[in-house]
Amino acid sequence: MTKSVLCAVDVQQDHDTKVLQIADKLAHLENAQLDVISVVPSAGINMVASYFDENFQGQMVEDTRKKLTEKVGTVLGEERNKDIRHLVATGSIYEEILEVAKKTGADLIVIGAHQPQLSEYLLGPNAARVVRHSKCSVYVVRGE
Repeated sequence: MTKSVLCAVDVQQDHDTKVLQIADKLAHLENAQLDVISVVPSAGINMVASYFDENFQGQMVEDTRKKLTEKVGTVLGEERNKDIRHLVATGSIYEEILEVAKKTGADLIVIGAHQPQLSEYLLGPNAARVVRHSKCSVYVVRGE
């Protein structure tokens, strides 16, 4: 039985609409909590971080949280949006998804995979790593 579904989306990409819709359906089938996560790359460990404003990372997180809430509301509706936890993490995409899944006790991770390019072969690098290292089930939604 699934109690918690973690859906990973990129707020900058339009194709994650399908990922959100499928995650919502899977959560609804099991009456599970739906959490939606987006990961912001960390500027703090980068050598270029010194070129940015001191609050640059915080502003990126806040902007991403706003975009995530808007995206979920647009795709799933504002009424459903109220019941969803919106999570924003900073760091490596696949590592943060796995860490949040562990912390929230997710039983299922739903993640999108873009059409593969030759260098990626079957899955994008983040989706492949999540599948490979996850302790819970992973549902991969193929891009169109």
